[in-house]
Order: sequence, then C-alpha cells, then structure tokens
Amino acid sequence: MRSFTLIEVLIGVFLILIVFLGIFGAYQLGFKVVGQSKNKIMATAILNGEIEKIRNFSYESIGVSGEFPDGVLEKISYITQNNVQYKIERRVDFVVDSADGIASPDDDCPNDYKRAEIKVSWSGALTGEISASSDIAPKNLAQECGTGGGILSVSVFNAQGLMVPSPLIEIKDPITDQTLKTATPLDGQHYFSLPADTYKVVVSKTGYSSERTYGTEEVATPENPHPIVLNGQLTENSFSIDNLSSFSINTLSPWGEDFFSDSFFDSSKIYESQNITISDGKVNLSKIDDQYQSPGYLISIPISPGSLINWDRFSFSDSEPVGTQILYQILYFNGTDWALIPDPDLPGNSSGLGVSPVDLSILNSTIYSQLKIEGNLSTIDPTLSPEIYDWQVSWVTSQATPIQNVTFNLRGEKIIGKDQNEDLVYKYSQNRTSNSSGHIDIFNLEWDNHYFSIDPASNLDLVSTDPSPQPISLAPDTNLAVKLYLDSQNSLLVTIQNSETLEPVFSASVRLYKAGYDQTQYTNEKGQTYFIPLEIGNYSLEVQAAGYSPSSISVLVSGDITKIINLTQIE
Repeated sequence: MRSFTLIEVLIGVFLILIVFLGIFGAYQLGFKVVGQSKNKIMATAILNGEIEKIRNFSYESIGVSGEFPDGVLEKISYITQNNVQYKIERRVDFVVDSADGIASPDDDCPNDYKRAEIKVSWSGALTGEISASSDIAPKNLAQECGTGGGILSVSVFNAQGLMVPSPLIEIKDPITDQTLKTATPLDGQHYFSLPADTYKVVVSKTGYSSERTYGTEEVATPENPHPIVLNGQLTENSFSIDNLSSFSINTLSPWGEDFFSDSFFDSSKIYESQNITISDGKVNLSKIDDQYQSPGYLISIPISPGSLINWDRFSFSDSEPVGTQILYQILYFNGTDWALIPDPDLPGNSSGLGVSPVDLSILNSTIYSQLKIEGNLSTIDPTLSPEIYDWQVSWVTSQATPIQNVTFNLRGEKIIGKDQNEDLVYKYSQNRTSNSSGHIDIFNLEWDNHYFSIDPASNLDLVSTDPSPQPISLAPDTNLAVKLYLDSQNSLLVTIQNSETLEPVFSASVRLYKAGYDQTQYTNEKGQTYFIPLEIGNYSLEVQAAGYSPSSISVLVSGDITKIINLTQIE
C-alpha cells in the first residue's frame, strides 16, 4: 500500500483548514447577525415605549428637566435588558412653523408645537443605535402660548450667497460655552425657540470654514455680537461659510545663479575644433606619428541663458607644461556673426585670457546675451601638449533660489471687531515659517483676501509676490501656489560642485560663521544654498559632503555675493 508523503499530508491539512475556517467564519457572521438583530428588536421596543410614554404626558409637562422647554423627562437614562445596557437620550424642542408667520401679527405665539426626539444606543461587541421623533401639538391657544421666549433665526450662506445644506448650528451659553441647542437644517436655515437671553452662535460644517458670534469680553466692539432673544420677538442672524482652501507657498530670492560647464568626457558641448583630441575628461592637441600638432583650438556650443540678469565669471582648470600655452577668448553673437568681445569691454580678450577666474560681470548683458568660449592650445615641443580639464561660465538669473526658514505673517481681510484702542481685530493673522526647502503648505484657510508681510526686524524685504499685487484672493475649495520674493542688503549664494565633473553636490553641509553668527544649511538638487540676511564682514565657510574631502575657506560678504566651491571626490 502506498504511503502519503509529508508534503501531501501538509496540503491535505491546509485544505481541511480552509474548509473549516470558512465554516467557522460563516458561523461567526451568523452569530453576529442574530445578536445584532436581537439588540435592535429590544432597542426598538424601548424606543416605542418611550414615544408612547411621552404621548401620554400632558403638553405642559413634555420637556427635558432643566432645559427649554422644561418638563419631566430625563435627558439621559440607562436600562439593561438581556445583559445588554441601552442608553436612552431624550431631546424636546419647540417647533417654529412658518405656516402662520414667524413672530408676525398673525402669529399669536412663536412656539407652535413640540417635537420629541428619542435615541436608543447600545454598546459592547455589537454596537448600534436607532432613533425616532414625534410631534406633539397643543390642544388650544392657552397651551401654545403657555411658555414664553422668542425666536432666533439662523441662516447659513456660502461665498456665492447660496444656502449651505445641512450646516451644524450650535446655540451656546456665552459664559459657560455649554451647548444648549443644535440643528443641521437641510435648507441651511433654522428657527430656534429660546428663553429671553443672550446666546453665542457657532456655525460649522465638515470641510468648511466656521463662523461665530463674539462677546465684548473677547472683542471690545464685535463685528457680529452675541444675539439677544426677546420674548415674543424674532432675532435674525446670518453667517457665511464655505469650503476650506490652502496656500502652497515658496520663499525665494528674486535671483539665482546658473551655469554652463564642460568636463570634456565627450564632445557634445563642442561646436567646432581643429587639431584637438577630447577623451577621458581632458582636451589635448591631436597627434600624428607621435607628434602633437600645433596650434589647435576648440569652441564651445552657444551659451544662451533664458533668464539672464548679468554674467558672473568664466573659470577653467588646465595644465601647461614648459613650452606649451593655452589662451582663452570669449566670443559673442553680434546679430549676424560670432566675434571677439572687444578689449574695452573685456580687457585682454583679443590677445587671450590665461588666469582663472575671469570677471564677466562687467559685460552688458543686453549687448552680450549669447557667448561662446574659445580655447587656443599651442606647443613648441611636439612631444608635449597642454591640457584643459574643464571650463565653466556662470551667470545671475531671474530664476529664483529657495530661501529656507523664512518667518512671515499671513493675514486675511475679514475682521471680528475692534479692540479697546479701536484697532481692527482680524479673524486670521498668524506667523508661519517655511521649511529647509523654502516651502510651506498652509491648510484649512477661509476664502478671503490675504496679505503677506515680513517683520522689518528680520532685515528681509518682501520685494514682490506671485500672484501680484496684494491682497491675494483665495477662493473657496482652492489650493493656490504663491511665491514670496525676498531680498536683503547682504547675502551669500553658495554652489557646491564635483571638482571633476562640475556636477552639483546634493545635501552637502555648508556652515557659515563668524562672531555672533553661526548657521549650517544643506544644498539643494542644484548644489546650492542661500544665506540671507547677512551683515557685512568676513565669514568662515566650511563644506562637508559624503564621499568628498572637506573644504574650508574665508569669504567677504558685502552685497549679494556668489561663491562656487569644488569638492574633490575621495577615491
């Protein structure tokens, strides 16, 4: 007889488990359904008994003890049936029916009839609740007018002036903040029958802004004060709420720095060359029969910045053995052809530039909007060749640079009143701070016209916003991107690059310090970080990045300064 293997036994056990677990799950579900059905049947019986009990009371006694209308009913009670505890919640309100007018000459009494609402809930493993209501009409005018009080009408609109469906309206005691009455009217309007008194009204809805009334203890002169309900009179209040919105904010400088660079790993950035070899990250003179051919030259592709403010510098690294030479020249497009920038505008350009870096900030960016770099290599010893390892042109651009950790004030136009000095008290006014990437999202904002400002003590100036001008309008249910452009008298933009490839180094630690100032920041994906605001002076700059040798230099900051630091990669 053939025996079963261990695998066959395990598979059989697994299949049996699947079957029995399914049966057990179905049994468990059936148990829950039966249990929940039993709880609901008992809760329904309790609910019906409560409704019948209320209907047998006299009209005058129907009410919750201590509330309006006052009566013999308990607000909350408990009953245990079949080992399940049921919670019974009772609520009675006067109903103000508009059929006979609201507090008009035709309406003898504002409280037309009563509505009793009962909710029965149960806890435990199988929770649930049911509710029902019953209207109780007075038998005569004496019963209808037997209780005093007045009517508070609350209407809720959105930003377009349309009624908001099912808002939560809360009537509170202005001293204790206890909630006295609530309603969620489908049509956005509700009439509350209340004893003569002063009340606080709060209006809200999930995903919407909120609005409320204010007392003089909160605001000296409230824009929307707590309403006063008078006997036999109608007091009307309207509120405006709508979907919440948000701002996506970037704090930026109005300028940045960009680059053209070539580390000569290929010839993709070379426009023209003669007697030149490009390989392995360097430029040499070409060889024929082991003899270097001299002279040779190469010209870069056009450098055409799209958002040029002004040129910055031209830098290069090369090697010139004895008897060899490299001279650089800068070409520009004059409208018809490429020509050398004349010496009056760039001294020494006609004979050739040989010392790095070369200051290009003196060039008129309107005339010289496009440039090319030319490198001229020569040797008097055919066994030797000069070498170029990289070259780079930098410029200042109107493409902004993120500024991190900027604190600004955001204020709306809506007011809640005036303080004791007759100064406006705004509904929304908060200080917020951008993160290490110069970004912050601000959620749960009410639609409004908003203003952004910077504390003058921060030594930062808010030079412009986008959108512009202020105030910036935020519509309901909107996420609006906002750019805050900031500047100061002195700043430092640091760019960290790989010394071989000239690629930006991301997340390099950059520490800038001197007496009274010590700040460490991290470079972004462009290898840049921006220190602002600064005082005029000499600073120490320390840079560290994983996989690179650290660097430390001194830098003089006076005005808007840019600094490029090349890090050597550790082998």
